Amino acid sequence: MTKPRIYTMSFASVYPLYVAKAEKKGRTKSEVDDIIRWLTGYSHDSFIAQVDNQTDIETFFAAAPRLNPSRRLIKGMICGVRVEEIEEPTMQEIRYLDKLIDELAKGKAMEKILRT
Repeated sequence: MTKPRIYTMSFASVYPLYVAKAEKKGRTKSEVDDIIRWLTGYSHDSFIAQVDNQTDIETFFAAAPRLNPSRRLIKGMICGVRVEEIEEPTMQEIRYLDKLIDELAKGKAMEKILRT
């Protein structure tokens, strides 16, 4: 079985799309960074290093220092699929991030997005 193409894409190639989506709706790059670091446990410097190193998305999530346990509270539809029902772990992590960025772009408060 071949891996989905998104796994081999660099996180650096997808990251600007997340930022653009948020900024188009009046949100900030800083908020996107906060969401990514909340989800993955990367520090600011280690996150920047992952982007600078052109780390592929699969490795980006596999190397995450501490995937936030509260990410399991993320529910809802993304790309026509319920994120909580995705069985493949890496794809579920990708979709969690997609869902969080969607919530940001829709104007949801950061406290709610970060499940605090």
